[in-house]
Amino acid sequence: MPKQPWPYVNHYSFHILDAEWGHVTIKMSGHPPFGAQVILNGHEYVACQAQTAGLHFTKQENCFTAVANTADLAKVADTLSHKRTAGRLRQLCERWIYTTCLCFALDRKQQKRSAFHYQYSVYQMEYSRNLLFCSGRQMDQIFQALIDRTRGPLDLDRIKTIFGDKKRPHYDKRKKNPTRWGVVVETPAYDMTIFKVHYGKMTLKIYTKGERVLRIEVIVHNTRDYRWGRSLPCFPEIVIRLRSILERFLNAVGCMDACFASDDTLENLPQPAQVGQTRVGGIDLNKPRMRRVAEAVLALSTSPVGFTASDLVQKVRAMSGQPEAEYGARRAAYDIKKLRGKGMVRKIGKSRRYEALPDGLRAITALVVLRENVIRPLLAASGRAEPPSKLANPTPIDHHYENLRASMRELFTALGIAA
Repeated sequence: MPKQPWPYVNHYSFHILDAEWGHVTIKMSGHPPFGAQVILNGHEYVACQAQTAGLHFTKQENCFTAVANTADLAKVADTLSHKRTAGRLRQLCERWIYTTCLCFALDRKQQKRSAFHYQYSVYQMEYSRNLLFCSGRQMDQIFQALIDRTRGPLDLDRIKTIFGDKKRPHYDKRKKNPTRWGVVVETPAYDMTIFKVHYGKMTLKIYTKGERVLRIEVIVHNTRDYRWGRSLPCFPEIVIRLRSILERFLNAVGCMDACFASDDTLENLPQPAQVGQTRVGGIDLNKPRMRRVAEAVLALSTSPVGFTASDLVQKVRAMSGQPEAEYGARRAAYDIKKLRGKGMVRKIGKSRRYEALPDGLRAITALVVLRENVIRPLLAASGRAEPPSKLANPTPIDHHYENLRASMRELFTALGIAA
């Protein structure tokens, strides 16, 4: 019978400097069966391998801030997805866990007599990509513009800013912090914004790291929730999957940031299309239902595993407040088929999941932005003889709107359609 309540058990952390993998942390329970966690840092591994290969770089904490040859460093990082990596990870664990950690509970004779041994699996993994900028100010401008242009289409509810000093630090002025013990809460040296998207047990985020580095990261919090396998031999496959998820996320964000719709798209969008043997209707974004579907597809475009008709139903209903009777799975499936007919969405293999194509994302984003953020406000403002009360702190976009409003009113007057 298990004890009620469960007793507290001490856990011990062993910090090891391995010649091949760098800083390795093994956290072990002090009670049988001595469960253990092996914590690795991919940046430490890449740094060790790069030094062995004679590559020159500068590394600050958990971030490469200067690299002489980025292509060669990327090749070193890609070795983590090779099949032999799982065997090297097992060798690392076997090298330290028995002789350095478990020996405090069971000596080598007891381990041999009891045939005690560990089985290894992957619990949590992070995969990141770093963009190195020449200027920290330029990085801030690009990052903030990216957030402003994608927060609406992605329906984001988690953008957190940790406030610090307004001035960005410089390497020549930065002081090395001495080793400190205890629990501390640190304020960053400058304002840090975290762009974060959650999907179940997975998180995608973009944030600044160091002075001039923008980091894009995907985190799987528990591999058990995904059908990828979690035993140690599956490690390279999980790395490849996370890489593809990160690339899909970057493609989706990039398509929304630089959207475009051609004349052919505008002309062909309302026309019927063919999907297999089925003839489907065109797409009319003037109708509220199709407009909400387009906005929902944008919000679901960064999903790591695509989306289903049920996901689309839930997103549309969350945006519009419609009951299930007004918009259900059958209507969503038909709307997805219309988007497939226009080459904006495709089916993922033989599954019932879908993903938005890059050209389709650009077109949908452009059409939604043009209608909601350009045409609609301009038509509303052009009908007023006098401009509304001036804003106390107008943004550059506010100035553009005012100039367009005045020009549109003059154009409408010349065409004879102004009110």
